[in-house]
Amino acid sequence: MEKWNQTSNDFILLGLLPPSQTGMLLLFLILLVFFLASVGNSTMIFLICMDSRLHTPMYFLLSQLSLMDLMYISTIVPKMIHNFLSGHKGISFLGCGFQNFFFVTMAGSEGLLLASMAYDRYVAICHPLHYPNLMSRRMCVQMIIGSWILGSINSSAHTAYILHIPYCRSRAIDHFFCDVPAMVSLACMDTWDYEYMVFVSTSLFLLRPFLGITASYGRVLLAVYHMRSKEGRKKAFTTCSTHLTVVTFYYAPFVNTYLRPRNVHSPAQDKILAVFYTILTPMLNPIIYSLRNKEVLGAMKRLFG
Repeated sequence: MEKWNQTSNDFILLGLLPPSQTGMLLLFLILLVFFLASVGNSTMIFLICMDSRLHTPMYFLLSQLSLMDLMYISTIVPKMIHNFLSGHKGISFLGCGFQNFFFVTMAGSEGLLLASMAYDRYVAICHPLHYPNLMSRRMCVQMIIGSWILGSINSSAHTAYILHIPYCRSRAIDHFFCDVPAMVSLACMDTWDYEYMVFVSTSLFLLRPFLGITASYGRVLLAVYHMRSKEGRKKAFTTCSTHLTVVTFYYAPFVNTYLRPRNVHSPAQDKILAVFYTILTPMLNPIIYSLRNKEVLGAMKRLFG
């Protein structure tokens, strides 16, 4: 069994991939996913910035979603790949803090942003005459800035706590990034109060937005059902189903990981669930939005010929 240097302040990331041919195959797939996610999200941001027809609240929100996904996957995957290829599983104390900060910031901000996107679709479909006032450029900017600020404040509190609790056991984190539940399990103090705060934080940044999204789309589906125009109904269903697909891929693994008691957590299960919201979702979001959206496809044809 490998022995880690416990006198160092650095942490050890035990990782996701086994050191075998299966691990190399999975690494190749992760590299492919990382490439697709990087190209897809960068392309979405470029299209929305360059094409004036996409300068609407819905696409401004979508550009921020792509930016968050790009930062999401870039915070975690390169370090994981480097550790696997080099055989060095360590991550510095500050490096772990920065990784945790950016991960929690993106998680909270994206949850709020998805709720803002649901509200945008609710206003567009249920109150189209009031849409220019309710979803003005100023309101859109406030939603985006608010998502980033609230996510950063929440992340700062969690990161400060994680870096100041005493770790007197092994510093080997049974995960492929510095995740809060995996780090808390290494603490040599009673962390029940903090785990309760994690539950409250998750409820505020994930559960409440999810309930808001559910309520918004409940009203949207009711309004779509009463539409007379088949073309309008089809377009509304397409837009809503796209957003709901993204929401499902994002929220389901998160809620399953962070709202369950720690005594029923399995490190292997947590790592598999984390793959969905840290690696797969950032790749799927631009694919879902581009392949199912005629306006985005039209912008690609105009800009790329």
